[in-house]
Amino acid sequence: MARKPAPKSSSKTTAPTTRKPVGKLPERDAKTVGKLVGLADMVSKRSMGGKEPVIQIPLRTRTNTNWNKKKGILEMGDAKADRPLFDLKTAKQFMQTMLHASTIKDLIEQGKTSSLRGVFYKAKHTVAGTKENTFDTQDESDPILEDLEVSLGALREELHIFASTRGNLVGNITIIDKGDEINARRMGSGGWGIPSIVEPSTLQFGKCDAKFVLHVEKDTVWQRFNEDRFWEEHNCILTHGGGQPPRGCRRLLQRLNQELKLPIICVLDCDPWGHYIYSVIKQGSISLAFESSRLAIPDAKFLGIRSKDYEACDLGDAIKIDLTDNDIKRAKEIAAYPWFAENRHWRKEIELLLKNGFKMEVEAMINKGISYVTEEYVPQRLKAKDWLE
Repeated sequence: MARKPAPKSSSKTTAPTTRKPVGKLPERDAKTVGKLVGLADMVSKRSMGGKEPVIQIPLRTRTNTNWNKKKGILEMGDAKADRPLFDLKTAKQFMQTMLHASTIKDLIEQGKTSSLRGVFYKAKHTVAGTKENTFDTQDESDPILEDLEVSLGALREELHIFASTRGNLVGNITIIDKGDEINARRMGSGGWGIPSIVEPSTLQFGKCDAKFVLHVEKDTVWQRFNEDRFWEEHNCILTHGGGQPPRGCRRLLQRLNQELKLPIICVLDCDPWGHYIYSVIKQGSISLAFESSRLAIPDAKFLGIRSKDYEACDLGDAIKIDLTDNDIKRAKEIAAYPWFAENRHWRKEIELLLKNGFKMEVEAMINKGISYVTEEYVPQRLKAKDWLE
C-alpha cells in the first residue's frame, strides 16, 4: 500500500497575498500613474546609487510668478526648491509627499476619488516606535497635495481628489454630469451645486440658449437674481462662488467662456477684495499660477459695483463702509498689479475708491429698492456695455 504523503509543515511561510490585478486604466489615469511611478523610481534609483533622495518642488511664490501680458494670465516661473530626505528641515515633508503619492496611486488604480479631508486621514498615523504623527492637521496636508500637482504637472482632478462643493448655477443651459442630465432652467431656489471636478471627461454641456454668464460674488446676491428670474428674462447663466470662487467654479466659468464662447460678466463688491476676486478670475492667482491656462479668463468683465456708483446711483450715506487701514494697504497693493497699473480705467477706479474713503457691497443697492440691482442697475449697465476689462 502506498505511503500517505506527510502533511505540509504549518511553520512554512505562505506566499504573501497579492493585490487583484488592476484593469486597463483610461489613458489620462495611466499617464498620471506613470508620473507617480516615475517619481518613486527616481527616489529608488538615487537611493540604490548611494545618493540622497531629493524631490524638486516648483516654488508657488510671487517671486516665481510671471505676468504674461500677451496671454493676459499669470504663469509660474522655473524656480524650484529641493526637498531632501536627509535634512531635518525637510525630512518630514519628503515623507509626507511620498505618502500622498502612494495614496493617489491607489485611488487611481481603484477607480475611486477622495476629498482633501479623506486623503489627509488616509495618510495620518503615528510613526511606529515614536509619538510623531505623519500629519497633525489638514493645513499640513493640503499644501503637500498642491506640491504634487505642480511637481507632476497633473491637475488635482487627475489625482482623483475633489474639494467641497461651493457655488451654485442656474440658467438657460443643460449640463450632463456623469451621465445625468441636469436642466439648469428647472433648479428651483437652490440651483445646481457646482462640483469641484468639472473636466470634460466628467461634465459636458448640452443645449445652451444663454448669451452670457453673470457671475456674482455671494450667495445672498445670487438668491436675489434667481428669485427675480433674472437669468430667464435676460437669457443668461447665473453663478456665484461663495466669495472667492473655488477651482471648480473658476474652471467651469472658463469652459463656458472658451467652449461655448459666453462672455463672463462679474458683479462684485466695490472694495479691494472684490477687485482681487475679479483679478483672480481674469488673470489667475499666484498660488495656482501653474493652473492659469485652465482657470484664468482674460476677457472677463467687471460690471460693478463701481466707485462712481455712490453718486451715479444717488445712494444714501447709510451704504458707506469706511475703509480700514488694511483695506487701504490692500487697495494700493492691487493697484500695483501690472494688469491694473497699465490700465488707466482701473487706475481711475482704485484711485476713486481711495479718494472716497469708503467701500460698498452689492447688497447696498437694496437701499434703492429690493430689486433695484436686478431690474435697473445691471440691465442698464449691460445695455450701455458699461464695464471694466
